Amino acid sequence: MASLTEQRTAPDSRNQNPVRTAPQEPTTKSALEHFQEYQLERPGVVALWCFGIGFVLGWKFRLW
Repeated sequence: MASLTEQRTAPDSRNQNPVRTAPQEPTTKSALEHFQEYQLERPGVVALWCFGIGFVLGWKFRLW
C-alpha cells in the first residue's frame, strides 16, 4: 500500500512524459456519514434546506 505522501506518476498519451497524480482516497464513507459531517459544519444551511423541502412538500400534499 502506498503512503499518503508518495506521489504517483502516470504517462501522458501525447508525449509520454510522466504526469503527477494525487493518491486516491478510499470511498468507504456512506452518503449518510457525509451528510452528518456537513450538518455539523453548516447547521443553518441544512435547517433552511429542511424547511424549504418541508414547505414545498406541504404545499403539494395539502388536503384541500
